[in-house]
Amino acid sequence: MDSALRLAAVVALAELGRSSDFGDRADAGRGLARFAEMKQAVGPLLELVLDREDTFVTRVTAEALLRRQDRAGLMIVASALEAASPNHGDWIHTAILDAFAIYDSDRDDAMRLCEELTRNPDERVALGARELHESLSGIDCVLHPE
Repeated sequence: MDSALRLAAVVALAELGRSSDFGDRADAGRGLARFAEMKQAVGPLLELVLDREDTFVTRVTAEALLRRQDRAGLMIVASALEAASPNHGDWIHTAILDAFAIYDSDRDDAMRLCEELTRNPDERVALGARELHESLSGIDCVLHPE
């Protein structure tokens, strides 16, 4: 793994995330989600999940983070949930449903990670993880293991 190239990608995508065009910001959110484990990506990702101008950016960025199905993605979404306006919160919850409505095993894994995140020392993450867990628990998935 070339950390210098990964950092350059994050810097470029963060710059794209400051574009005045919502499509550019949405693309930046999707791309940055691939680097969510890097501390340099966290701030720009939070800004995109809470995009001030277009909730499409909110939805696609949150969904890309959730589809990672890992601690890094869930932590950013949880943090954003706690700070989200009601409108942003609705679109984040839509992304949660879109990302976890198919396989109950994926939803259950995410719920376990959220339970761990509720013990995070960052109160915003902990509170957001509780809300995320609650949202996940309300999803009736399409596919169940046999």
